[in-house]
Amino acid sequence: MSVYATVGAVDSIKSNGFYDATLATIGWSKHREFPGWSAYSEGGKGDGFVLWVCKPINGEPASAGNGSMVGFMAKSHAEGDAFYDAAMTNGGTDEGAPGLRPHYGPNWYCAYVRDPTGNEIAVVCDG
Repeated sequence: MSVYATVGAVDSIKSNGFYDATLATIGWSKHREFPGWSAYSEGGKGDGFVLWVCKPINGEPASAGNGSMVGFMAKSHAEGDAFYDAAMTNGGTDEGAPGLRPHYGPNWYCAYVRDPTGNEIAVVCDG
């Protein structure tokens, strides 16, 4: 198993639609799926970092962690913009539109969104 993060999903179908569309903008896709669980990775290969989207195993409702965030790298500002646009089109909510954040670094370009369950997701281009 590779390094991974897991985010909960209240509605797996809605969340998977969100992640299918949003992560595709940065070259990620689903590489594994079973009832209530989906795994996403760069190129859909399952190599490197993996994001699992699932219903909580304890059967309790999914909720977003306060202070928790998963960040993804974009290769360009345009890719970051596409990520944000796909998130907004597929049930995400705005937490910070794409733009430079010079307080993080002179070239730090990012956007912040929440998925349909409320998990915070970022996309960053630092160059």
